[in-house]
Amino acid sequence: MAGGTQRRDASRRRLEQQLAIRSQRGEGSGRRLRIAMVAGAIALVAAIFVIVVVFASAGSSTHPPTATNSTSTSAAPFTERKTTGPCGFATADAGTNPALRDVGLPPDPNPPLQSIVTVDFNTNRGLIEATLDGKNAPCNVLAVSYLIEKKFYDNTACPRVVDSGIFVVQCGSGGKTTAGGPTFTVPDENLTNADYSAGAIAMANTGQPNSASSQFFFVTKDSNSGLNQSYTVVGHVTKGLDILQQVAAGGNDGSAGSAGGGAPKLSLVFTTVKIVAVTGGPTPGVGPTATLRAVSTN
Repeated sequence: MAGGTQRRDASRRRLEQQLAIRSQRGEGSGRRLRIAMVAGAIALVAAIFVIVVVFASAGSSTHPPTATNSTSTSAAPFTERKTTGPCGFATADAGTNPALRDVGLPPDPNPPLQSIVTVDFNTNRGLIEATLDGKNAPCNVLAVSYLIEKKFYDNTACPRVVDSGIFVVQCGSGGKTTAGGPTFTVPDENLTNADYSAGAIAMANTGQPNSASSQFFFVTKDSNSGLNQSYTVVGHVTKGLDILQQVAAGGNDGSAGSAGGGAPKLSLVFTTVKIVAVTGGPTPGVGPTATLRAVSTN
């Protein structure tokens, strides 16, 4: 009996040990499974992150270049050209200012025409008459007369009025803002004798020497102290100064910012601009001779 009891006890102990070992193995497998699952999840998240980053990078690199970049890389360099006469009209770079209009270069005869040109500015507010002084500013008068014959000024508005510091109505851009003009520039003339009394007509410029083109301004009130003899005087108003003063008195919208003034609240529009008389020579820009033909910029 005693030997059988001992054998049963030993068998029970072996069974308990086996169960304990199996239990430990099961717990270890569970831990390993849980660790594997967590590691797999982390790997999956990392893989998704990598995929997202790769696709995002690939998407951004396939965007086409903008039109601006395409045109800027293929644009031909600008080369200035000048007429060979005494005025030396120079081409302007239309690539830097799309508001410029190509109308060729004015004729540049030698000697320059020194005509007195009478001009009618027909406007939405009535007639403004002026004389352009080709004796004291022959190149600028020739350029303006050339543009008149090209109908550059027809159906255009005067884009700016200034009524503080200087008193002017600025016109002649060929567009709705002061950015416009033709594809040429005109040299300064006779600045030392410039007088900006009411009724004077002077050429606008960029602030740099010899940068005038088509734009000019009518002086509505003495502005000598503000203009400092920096603008070529091309003529004087002989009729219609009251129209210009009315437009100036109407004020402006201040859109020119630090430059002063802005678009007039009372619009002034040139319906037609015509040369009606010339004294001292042929009509500038018109005629059969070579010196009076336009010079192409092509």
